[in-house]
Amino acid sequence: MRILFWIALIVLIVFAVRSKLRALAKKHAVPPNMQRGPAAQPTQIEAMAQCAHCGVYFPASESVKADGLDYCSPGHVRLPPH
Repeated sequence: MRILFWIALIVLIVFAVRSKLRALAKKHAVPPNMQRGPAAQPTQIEAMAQCAHCGVYFPASESVKADGLDYCSPGHVRLPPH
């Protein structure tokens, strides 16, 4: 009976240590988009545009175009460019 107790205790300790190590590994893991090396994917860089009214830079995919100019919002389309 004593042997079963010690075996069970050792198994519980091993499981507790393994779960702690897994938690630490997850906490310090590098996200896939931050990895470097042959398996790393390059990060896509989006072009930026400048608002014709206020001069703020923003992603070009979010621009509001009017009269060949880029604006950051529909409200700035109604205002004169600077």
